[in-house]
Order: sequence, then C-alpha cells, then structure tokens
Amino acid sequence: MKKNFKFILSAALLAGTVMTSYGKDLTTDVLVIGGGGAGLTAAVAAKEKGANVMVIEKMPILGGNTNYATGGLNASETEFQKAKGIQDSNSQFIEDTMKGGKDKNLKHLVTLMAEKSSGIVKWLSDRGADLTDIGRMAGQSVDRTHRPKGGEPVGPNVVDALEATTTKEKIDIKLNTKAINIEDEGTDKLVTVDAPEGSYKIKAKAVVIATGGFGANPEMITKYNPALKGFGTTNHPGATGDGVAMAEKLGTKVIDMTEIQTHPTVVPVRNYMITEAVRGNGAILVNRESKRFVNELQTRDVVSEAELKQQGGTAYLVFDDSVRASLKAIDGYRKMRLLTEAETLPALAEKLNIPAAQLEKTVTEYNKFVKDGKDAEFNRNSMPRTLEKGPFFAVEVGPAVHHTMGGITINEKAEVIGTNENPIPGLFAAGEVTGGIHGANRLGGNAMIDITVFGKIAGEEAADYSKKVK
Repeated sequence: MKKNFKFILSAALLAGTVMTSYGKDLTTDVLVIGGGGAGLTAAVAAKEKGANVMVIEKMPILGGNTNYATGGLNASETEFQKAKGIQDSNSQFIEDTMKGGKDKNLKHLVTLMAEKSSGIVKWLSDRGADLTDIGRMAGQSVDRTHRPKGGEPVGPNVVDALEATTTKEKIDIKLNTKAINIEDEGTDKLVTVDAPEGSYKIKAKAVVIATGGFGANPEMITKYNPALKGFGTTNHPGATGDGVAMAEKLGTKVIDMTEIQTHPTVVPVRNYMITEAVRGNGAILVNRESKRFVNELQTRDVVSEAELKQQGGTAYLVFDDSVRASLKAIDGYRKMRLLTEAETLPALAEKLNIPAAQLEKTVTEYNKFVKDGKDAEFNRNSMPRTLEKGPFFAVEVGPAVHHTMGGITINEKAEVIGTNENPIPGLFAAGEVTGGIHGANRLGGNAMIDITVFGKIAGEEAADYSKKVK
C-alpha cells in the first residue's frame, strides 16, 4: 500500500493493524513504546525471536518522524553497492560519521551501526522495503544513501514494509495510547497509559522506549538551546520528548541534550523540509545576490549557519530539469506548488527578484566546475551533473529544528544506562530518543540506519531478556 508520506489518513494505517480489546492490567513479554521506525523495527525483531509483543503509539497513526524521512538510509558494504560497483567500507562510514559529529559521537555505537548496516539493509529488503537506489548526501565520502527506485522517499517505504510485517506477525498495536509513566514491579515493568477509554496499566517483562526526539517541543528545545527560540520545526507533532522524561524518573543517564540540529533546506513558514538528496543530486544554493555562498554538501550545521548570514536569513535552492528527473521526491514538491519554475535562468531570476545576469554567471561557473571535476570556489566533492536543461526550478529555504541528537544513553545491546553507569534491567531504547550516536551533528541518511539497526537490537535483546524473567 503506497501512502502519501506527508498527509496520511489514520484509517488507511488502521486497515490490517491487529487490535485487541482494551482492558485493565494487560500483560505482555515485550512492550514497545512508540510506533515509529525504531519502534516498529523493535516490535518485528522481538516477535520474530518468539516474544509476545505489544506496541503503544500516542498518535492516531504509525510512523512518527519516519513518515517524513525522504533522503535515504546510509549503509556500507551492501549488496546493492557492490552490484553498482561502488567501493565502500565500514571503516570509511565510521570515519565520515565521526567527522560529521565533530568526534563527539560514542564511537563504539557508531562502529556497531556501521558494521550492522549492510545486514539491516538486507533484513529490511527481505521484509518488503525497496532500498535499491543509491545516492549521496552531505558528509558522505562515497555513494551510500539507499532509497527506493527513482529516489522516492525512503521513510514511508520502510514504514509500509514494517507495518505489513506487524500485520503478518499479528503484533498487537494500540493507537491513541500514550505512555505516561514507567515503574518497576518486581522484575517486571509497569507502564501507565492514557487512552480514549481512560487510564490503565500494562505489565511487561521488558520495555523498549522508542518515542522519538523532542524537536516539536519548543519549550524543551529552548531549555537546552535558547538560541533556537522561535525556530520552526520539521518534526511531527508527537515528537515532544516524552520518553526522555519518563526514563529520567527511573534514574536514566542522558547525553548531549544541548546538541540540536537545524536542517538548512526547509521552506519558511510552511516548515516543509526539502530533502538533502536534492543537493546531493546536483542542486546549488544561491543568496539574494544570485551567488553561491557555501559548499552545498557541507554538514547541516555548517550550511544552516551560512544561510543565516545571508540577507533575509534564507537562500534559494536552484536546479534544472535533469535534477528533477533524477529524484521523484521533487515531483511531489512541484505538485504542492513549493517550487518557482521558469523556462530560462533569467526568467527564473525575475520571478525570484534576484539579479538575472549574476544567476546566469553563477550557474555557468558551476557548470564549468562540474566539467572540470573540481569546484574551485567551495571545493564541493560531488557534482553529479551540470545545470543546463530547462525548465529551471528554485525554492526558498532556511534552517528549522530537525533532529535532537541528545537523549537516553544506551550500550551495544540497546540497554538503557542508569546514572550509576550500569544497565537498567529490562529497559531498552532505540531511535531519536537515544543520544550519543550522532555527536554534535547528524549526517543526512544516518537517522534511518540508526533507528533500524538499534531498533532491531533493542527488540531482539528485549525478547531474550523476557525469556529469562520468571
């Protein structure tokens, strides 16, 4: 079932979802809190290891921020890379990720993520995801960003595959059900939830927290980074930091809470994110003087900072029809009327009210860099095509809050670490609710690999733990 990833009807997602009657004091082996990409991955992995699994999701639909993931999933040494003759290595993936995170990342988790990346691509593919197309996004030294054929958005594709698998595996999913507290009851965890029918408790041998980040909680954002007051967000409304708050009551150690990423290509006012893959496939950024001002494939923090220094604090993402044809996501932007379009560059400049002669000069210079194989102005390392084929397109973009790198501290088993530096028995976490993996800055495409690799680990480890509890 193909879904519109931005506007999803809850009825469409409810179709085929296994629902059980609500009641008091429900029990399960593994309870997954959160039905986004990390939570669904954890649920499937736990079920496939023989555990009884329940998923609760506070929103009326599944998917969370994964529904908005467009660019792709980074992975190294995959069968799809090898088929295309792409030379890559786990060690290079680790190096790129550590560099992108300014070496603040927890390297043991980054190493595990890279080493498990090819395996998770196969695991997702075996369950119906399409990750056959490969491109490159900012901060990557080689093409390793996996996405569906034609460059379609990756998130909805993965959510569809995982949701179909939960239906096949008869996993119990409860929507509109919000966890409000986690407490210990002997060796079990007791989770209090709010649902349309009222409050009740769920007893579980193991709990996986997969509630996402706090990018849609402006009070929490400004608490940790006051400079971001008033910024828009690309996050779905459920990303409010509930999981971190619940976990902290249990004595959980948190990490990197001040590390909050802005995405540089978000449409102002509408807060609609333009995927980094547009730049990766050849688009350039120009200011109101029609000039490039940054290496478009620098990390998100660098590009965001450069944009804020331009007149108006925004810029224009400019590309031609060859870029449009290379990435199906762009057709979606076109249908939403986000793009300004013209047959020629001068006509495009006139519509944008920027200098036409300078725009032509900027694009001509860039095209020469492409042909020469060297960006003499900003040292961009990937320039896949010239911008010569009309019509030409542009969209005004600027920074908005996108990803919260901080959160719950976990180990290689996705066990939640307490303030005493020891794992909290029976408590696991995965996805954006965790911290330390991305350091000071997340590379595009690394969220999808993070949530699926550690989602699978969390689900499997939770299932194993539940079998040991009497």
